[in-house]
Amino acid sequence: MEKLQNPTVQFLGIQFDLTILMMSLLTVLVAFIFIFWSSRHMTIKPKGKQNIIEWLFEFVQGITKQSLGKYNSNYSLLTFSLFFFIFVANNIGLLTTLKVGEFNYWTSPTANAAVDFGLALMVAIIVHFEGIRKAGIKEYVKEYIQPTPVMLPMNILEEFTNIISLTLRLFGNIYAGEVVLSLLLQFAHVNFLTLPLAFLLTMLWIAFSAFISGIQAYVFVLLTSTYIGKK
Repeated sequence: MEKLQNPTVQFLGIQFDLTILMMSLLTVLVAFIFIFWSSRHMTIKPKGKQNIIEWLFEFVQGITKQSLGKYNSNYSLLTFSLFFFIFVANNIGLLTTLKVGEFNYWTSPTANAAVDFGLALMVAIIVHFEGIRKAGIKEYVKEYIQPTPVMLPMNILEEFTNIISLTLRLFGNIYAGEVVLSLLLQFAHVNFLTLPLAFLLTMLWIAFSAFISGIQAYVFVLLTSTYIGKK
């Protein structure tokens, strides 16, 4: 398999991945432009582009309704933003490839474990903040010794495993999808006889990867709402 690396730069002793930074910014830009465009000139009776954004919003509300109950609307913007960002980030790497020399300049941001860990950590911070806000610090801490103080280590460990689970589930699926896609593109260059088969397999894999990307965005938001609802 062809070995490629993302260009990096160091700042204050910290190494930054330029490809991931660029693709993350592009994901935010694409998401913002789509939502801004589809939410302009909204009417009481939706039509056209308004139907799309309203359907997406209601779809995400449906995902989180069971976990959040009466508080569902309080977190609607958070869960919708998370879903849409992750969905775009998962799929943007499927659109094309951009390789110059030994450097790769195009990939899905969520194919990077650090990005997924950042998303999972953000969710964990929100979950704990909301838990403290709802119950107060004293009652919130008490939950960790329920039903018995012996469970304290296990309850603390569960919080860490939630972060790891969110990270690895998203990273594993998106990274594996891009690896297989890269292999199929290399297969197309073996000789002219493999080109038609490689093209067919690539189209099928892109369609399958897009489906999996949507499922992963769905699962991430579902688990996020479940963690918040439990608090």
